[in-house]
Amino acid sequence: MKKSLALLLVVVMMMSLFVACTQKTPEPVATPEPTTPAPVETPKKTFGMVTDTGGLGDKSFNDSAWAGLEKAGTEFGVKPVVLQSTKQEDYEPNLGNMSQQADLTVGVGFLFENAMKAVSAQYPDKSFGVVDTAVDAPNVMSVLFKEHEGSFLVGVIAGLTTKSNVVGFVGGMELPTIQKFEAGFRAGVLSVKPDAKILINYTGVFDNPDKGKEVALAQYANKADVIYHASGACGIGVIQAADDKDFWAIGVDQDQSAISTKNKVLASMIKRVDTATYTMVKSLQDGTFKGQVVTLGLKEEGVGYSDGGNNVPAEVKTTVEKYQKAIIDGTIVVPGTIDELKAFKPTTL
Repeated sequence: MKKSLALLLVVVMMMSLFVACTQKTPEPVATPEPTTPAPVETPKKTFGMVTDTGGLGDKSFNDSAWAGLEKAGTEFGVKPVVLQSTKQEDYEPNLGNMSQQADLTVGVGFLFENAMKAVSAQYPDKSFGVVDTAVDAPNVMSVLFKEHEGSFLVGVIAGLTTKSNVVGFVGGMELPTIQKFEAGFRAGVLSVKPDAKILINYTGVFDNPDKGKEVALAQYANKADVIYHASGACGIGVIQAADDKDFWAIGVDQDQSAISTKNKVLASMIKRVDTATYTMVKSLQDGTFKGQVVTLGLKEEGVGYSDGGNNVPAEVKTTVEKYQKAIIDGTIVVPGTIDELKAFKPTTL
């Protein structure tokens, strides 16, 4: 009996040992690594432009504004949209239509002022930009230029270039903004050629190259051998007339030397409308867009001149640089209106 009990105990102990040896120790449960949530990409803002009646292809104001939007589109990966206006009555409906499809709507030109005021108030949650006029609204960025300062420089070039002692100015519509070009140009000419005769004519429109050519040919017939235009697409006709009659034309807004088939663009007054429209879009994408008025002159590199045809002699450029420095440091205050021009005293450097 005792032997049987002892044998039973041995068997139980061996079985317990076997179970203990064959039972696996539970593996520790792994603690999951903390995960960083994927960054949420901020949706890119959309933007578009409404042209004035000159439209794309004016090789001037509208094309320059569009170039700024195209640059922004390439940089930010957003395709800009454009609506072209054929008459002033198109401005307000075009701005409204653009506002319904874009986060930022840009109106090109001072004639947009009333339409921009109305539409920006109608769409307070959208952003707007306007060039050449100031609209006081929390969702509108306005960019103005000191066109008279850039025009003064090309006036100096014209005064130092003319052989007939007669130069011309062809404006578009006779409005304060275009008169800034006229006043600055006349002041520049008279600063280097006090006895020069300056012919002044306005086409009354911005979208008629034939009209621009007609006016330029009339000035040429009155002995003008350098003619500066600030007339939008009308300026294409001014440059065509220069090619036909072999006088010098001065372009505007962007380098217009390529328009001439005979290299008759003496220089161009550069107005960085492209910089203005690009800046609007960039501030929108950066989240810094706000209603404000920005004014760009020579000091801010918002205006200047170009010599794409290499027609301005080095000694003339040297004189222009002296006047530019004097304007920037305040020695010369360029008149921006016809009344200011009357009080202007030409300065010889």
